[in-house]
Amino acid sequence: MKSQTLDRILAARDGKSPAALVTDLQSGAQSLLVDGVLVEGDALPDVVLEAVSDALRKDKGRIEEGAGGRRFIQVFNPPKRMIVVGAVHISQPLVQMASLAGYDVTLVDPRGAWATDARFPETHIDRRWPDEALEDLAPDTRTAVITLTHDPKLDDPALAVALKGPAFYIGALGSTRTHAKRVDRLTAEGFEEAEIGRIRGPIGLAIGAVSPAEIAISIMAEVTRHLHAVEPA
Repeated sequence: MKSQTLDRILAARDGKSPAALVTDLQSGAQSLLVDGVLVEGDALPDVVLEAVSDALRKDKGRIEEGAGGRRFIQVFNPPKRMIVVGAVHISQPLVQMASLAGYDVTLVDPRGAWATDARFPETHIDRRWPDEALEDLAPDTRTAVITLTHDPKLDDPALAVALKGPAFYIGALGSTRTHAKRVDRLTAEGFEEAEIGRIRGPIGLAIGAVSPAEIAISIMAEVTRHLHAVEPA
């Protein structure tokens, strides 16, 4: 790998942009794509570009055969992050599961009685108000944003920031009725139907979850499905 190529890959990682390096296994020629745009090397056939998109979705390198030869696709995705708003009971198993799944987790809650190190050991806690915290955390295409407080004063500002960015998953706890009221409030703030439609509410896959741990499982399952762009069966 050329030093210039490595510098561009590192810059993409710092900028939280997905990158893929495609190497022709016969000639050794390389093409680098960042955010789906060719930044170095020769243009690639559409079938290879589709394979690159698929490899980035699955977060796994692969060898692509055909379209004029064999190519190795090397994936350089930004780290997976999860921002959880609300130090509630569901958050306790959720942050543990997300960490085990490889997410860099940040718990956001300004309520000192809830957001404690005792309740959330080994978890990064941001005690700022959610809108301020999310503005600074800047959710990217590898970030899931999850609001769990049931309190519009905390959830809505976080959702408003998340909807303006490219987070791959945005979810909010609450019943269908609660979500309908949330939609009305966000609409009054000027958000369009398509923007609000990005919010998964009620949050999680419908698996009949009842306990906090079961609800956390349903949330992680839905986040995982969105991360890898898997269509529902």
